[in-house]
Amino acid sequence: MSRLHRELIVFLATGAYTGFFPFMPGTAGSVVGVLLFIIIASLSTSVYLLTILAFIALSVWVSERAEKIFEKADASQIVIDEVAGYFVTMVFLPYDWRYIVSGFVLFRIFDIAKPYPVNRINDNVHGGVGVVLDDIVAGVYANLLLQIILFFKIF
Repeated sequence: MSRLHRELIVFLATGAYTGFFPFMPGTAGSVVGVLLFIIIASLSTSVYLLTILAFIALSVWVSERAEKIFEKADASQIVIDEVAGYFVTMVFLPYDWRYIVSGFVLFRIFDIAKPYPVNRINDNVHGGVGVVLDDIVAGVYANLLLQIILFFKIF
């Protein structure tokens, strides 16, 4: 792997190096997700969904390679999966600061708490797919809760 290729993988995997934060690197990576979401939120629903699918595929590919670079399975520096999980959190939700912030908080809660089956995925699925999939499911949980909030017009 060339030096440039390696540096690009590290840059992407660490969410523009936020994965190197000395504490809560996953939360720092999720902030990158919020910032990128703000940039892509104006896309049409179909383009947003295609963008998310492409980003998830990229995340799996990058995470697989980053594990080899960091020589550790699901290394804490890898936070591209948090970005992908936050993107999933925000699917079909209004562009409103209350949902953006609530999505961030709920995604972090589900990602950290790892309720079933997130915990099973985290423990049993390995490689790039394992790194990303548990965050996607945490994002689905956060999204479902926000959809309930939206449905009942809680805010």
